[in-house]
Amino acid sequence: MNLALKLVAQRLALGIILLLLVSVLIFTGTLILPGDVAQSILGQSATPEALANLREELGLNEPAVARYFDWLGGLLTGDLGTALTNGQDIASSLGTRLKNTLFLAFWAAMVSVPLAIFLGLVAVRFRDRWPDKLISGLTLSTISIPEFLIGYVLMYFVGVKLGWAPTVSTIYDSMTLVEKLNAIALPVTVLTLVVLAHMMRMTRAAILNVMQSPYIETAELKGLTMFIIIWRHAFPNSVAPIVNVVMLNLAYLVVGVVVVEVVFTYPGMGQYLVDHVSKRDLPVVQACGLIFAAVYIGLNMIADIVSILSNPRLRHPK
Repeated sequence: MNLALKLVAQRLALGIILLLLVSVLIFTGTLILPGDVAQSILGQSATPEALANLREELGLNEPAVARYFDWLGGLLTGDLGTALTNGQDIASSLGTRLKNTLFLAFWAAMVSVPLAIFLGLVAVRFRDRWPDKLISGLTLSTISIPEFLIGYVLMYFVGVKLGWAPTVSTIYDSMTLVEKLNAIALPVTVLTLVVLAHMMRMTRAAILNVMQSPYIETAELKGLTMFIIIWRHAFPNSVAPIVNVVMLNLAYLVVGVVVVEVVFTYPGMGQYLVDHVSKRDLPVVQACGLIFAAVYIGLNMIADIVSILSNPRLRHPK
């Protein structure tokens, strides 16, 4: 048990170090973005004196190293900074946006994860037969199509032609849960179709790998049905790779929603990020990028910890 705690502590330390390195990359990347914040705020008719005064006021003339450590110090105290374009507190503005993005990702995960595991079990049960080929073909076709194209196709046929769901996914705090679910039906469908194939195929591959084990043959000789063998014996012993791929796709559901949010005009972090990239609002871009990176690193770290705790071979030296 002490070794397991040591491995978990190592993963946590590596996650913190990686997040620190990512913060350096994010800060450096935003500095080399083309455009001028002061110019975008004052417009093309601004005088050089006005631009210089605004840059001085916003602190853009300070050295990059000093600005980075000021930004990092604020992050450690929970201060994400102030938006340059409107003067609003970024943490307050991101609170609602992050909640909306997590709401969308949560319901997409609630649909996609059980469905992917179920389809993976069905594909294993009917291996190399028509259900397996049909499931693999359909899921591979959906993951091969860009999500914005799937979104526009669903928007046209399901939203415009059939009228089953709204084409603009705007939600408010005053809406009921049913109204919110109806509003996000199309983006949830798009996200589900995008991540379904990866999780389903990994579930299928992990279970098929376990199915070659001797204890599976013993279970078959005992007369157990194939579904019981898969569910009770093969699936529990293939949890580690399945958890890894599920966590990766959950990270995508949070980090990769930018395109989907823009397509459906969803008031989440992705839409907020795109709006402020066009305005060259660097503090907002840095804060959004760091939050996305923290979510991605955190979920991958959880996947590593679950793998360590669920697999005895990873808890002991080789």
